[in-house]
Amino acid sequence: MTVGLEEAQRRPAAEIIRRFDLARLGAAFLEDPYPTYRILREHAPVHRLPDGSFFLTRYDDLVGVYHDTSRWSSDKRLDFRPKFGESPLYEHHTTSLVFNDPPVHTRVRKLLAPAFTPRALKVLEPRIEALVDRLLEGAARRGGFDIIDDFAAAIPVQLIGDLLGVPQAERGPLRRWSLAILGALEPVLTKEQFEEGVRSVAEFKAYLAALIARRTGDTNADGREILSTLIDASQFASDAAEDGERLSELELIHNCIFLLNAGHETTTNLIGNSVDLLSRHVDAKRDLAEHPELIGTAIEEFLRMESSNQLGNRRATVDSELGGVMVTAGSYVHLCIGAANRDPAQFPEPDRLDIRRSPNRHLAFGLGIHACAGMSLARMEARIAIGKLIARFEHIARAGDVVRGGRARFRGFLHFPVAVR
Repeated sequence: MTVGLEEAQRRPAAEIIRRFDLARLGAAFLEDPYPTYRILREHAPVHRLPDGSFFLTRYDDLVGVYHDTSRWSSDKRLDFRPKFGESPLYEHHTTSLVFNDPPVHTRVRKLLAPAFTPRALKVLEPRIEALVDRLLEGAARRGGFDIIDDFAAAIPVQLIGDLLGVPQAERGPLRRWSLAILGALEPVLTKEQFEEGVRSVAEFKAYLAALIARRTGDTNADGREILSTLIDASQFASDAAEDGERLSELELIHNCIFLLNAGHETTTNLIGNSVDLLSRHVDAKRDLAEHPELIGTAIEEFLRMESSNQLGNRRATVDSELGGVMVTAGSYVHLCIGAANRDPAQFPEPDRLDIRRSPNRHLAFGLGIHACAGMSLARMEARIAIGKLIARFEHIARAGDVVRGGRARFRGFLHFPVAVR
């Protein structure tokens, strides 16, 4: 059983290491995993878990794995089969961009790239600013809001909904689908979570198939939308590129699902975690309010301190050595981003929030060919959201119980009520 701060201080490190198991995560660990990560990083940085997989916690080890795609595969067909069987969850997570190796990964990422160029993001910026202003105006009228429900989640759902061309009246299920599909990636999956994930993939697929059918050949569609770009690069389009550069119907649908899930999860958690950090570090909050030009380095520090995505995974394609430990071909390794981002070998005083920290080469968005395709969009959304929030309200304080997501892989909140003035 993994532990939290109080127990980590009381128990010998050897016992904590011996009992660490991703299949048995306690509530104290999910609330604050960093004491356990610190002990592992210091005493067992390449730690073999009871199931035979390896848990990596040092920054340099993660960087080495990220860069060596020949030795460390992202393909999850073998790993997800026992967990998902022949379900829609298996189909989704083995078809979307993130869990594939080249050449599939290269082809799909190339087709998505135009949607995330600096020019494309510049067009989106006024749209994000207007949305944030509307949300903050509503909070000002009410004297408060839920940072997650009414702000952090609303921003990416609305934006990705716009980019996929989802009509406003049809966006209600998007967040529920996203949480259920990504929740299935947690180390332990209950029967209820599995069934909700399967149902969400099936419902999302059916919705997108109908939306694509409505949009195919629609001469009035906004060509700047990601959905338009993907349809143009799919087998639906008669003038698409040669077969090797097209998306199949299944790839088209699942990468649309992936875009919503990735955009929603990253941005929602980033904004929520940023507000939480500022609420616990009043000096940093005051500093940012007095020096709004620090918003860029502040967002990078929030990403480092409380990474939305805490865990990544790879499989060894050949026998390899990591930190003096032999990892045999076929072994599964867990990349603990949350631990690496607090490695003192890379970040001086890693447990201290420093909104002026530079350089700040954190791994919140991964690294190498699998670095998050939408990282620039997430950063822009967070800069606008947090910058405007701090500028608009002098007083931002918790106004009730906050609820964490209770997940190991994705760290964030489900509810975070605040009062503002």
